[in-house]
Amino acid sequence: MKKQSETKNQNKEPLGSLPAGIKGGSYLNLGLYAFAGLGMEAVYAFLLEPVLYGTAMENWNAGQTIAHWLLTCATWGIIAFALIKSARERYGFDLLEKRKPLRLWQWGLSLLFVLLAFWQSYHSWGGFKVYLEYAGKGPLLFAFQYLYYAFETMLFLLIIIFGQKACEVWFCKEGFPYGGIICGLTWGLGHILTKDFATGIMGAALGFAFGCVFLLVNRDLKKAYLVLFFMFVL
Repeated sequence: MKKQSETKNQNKEPLGSLPAGIKGGSYLNLGLYAFAGLGMEAVYAFLLEPVLYGTAMENWNAGQTIAHWLLTCATWGIIAFALIKSARERYGFDLLEKRKPLRLWQWGLSLLFVLLAFWQSYHSWGGFKVYLEYAGKGPLLFAFQYLYYAFETMLFLLIIIFGQKACEVWFCKEGFPYGGIICGLTWGLGHILTKDFATGIMGAALGFAFGCVFLLVNRDLKKAYLVLFFMFVL
């Protein structure tokens, strides 16, 4: 019984062992920084680049669109690196620590989440999203857009991770996808402000599903990133 208990709790940082002075708000702040990082794209797209290019985003040519994506990806990459480094060095929270392997049922449920996301996307787009985007944009724009998606996935995953950690410190209870709720609220709000209400609601629902997946894969950042990326782009 003791051995099973130790196995079950391995790779989990006990809530009571937090370094002195660190509270849930410290982790929530990191999550909000990740959300603010996502918001930098809006600053570029609606304030800075229209002035630089002399035209609104919907009128950009391929080169201007690619430049926007590259600038956004560079910004998001720097922010993600800084947040992961800060969590480790300031709070002793190592997002890259090795986690226990997934069981077969966990892989199965992860695949189910991907398939459900694909089903929703297929009906929403009226076909296979990846193919439609490739056909509509061509190979060059398609490649850079999916690079953009890759960096976006990392930022909203960090919102989930830090939101989850913050709520677990506050409530002293694990196993509920708090991070998914926070991701849904922030990411959904962002889409409402930059796109439309329906897209925002869908973003909120997807954010909650992402939070469930993060717990499903034993809080493993690499595995969570892989599953979430496929859920997001398919």
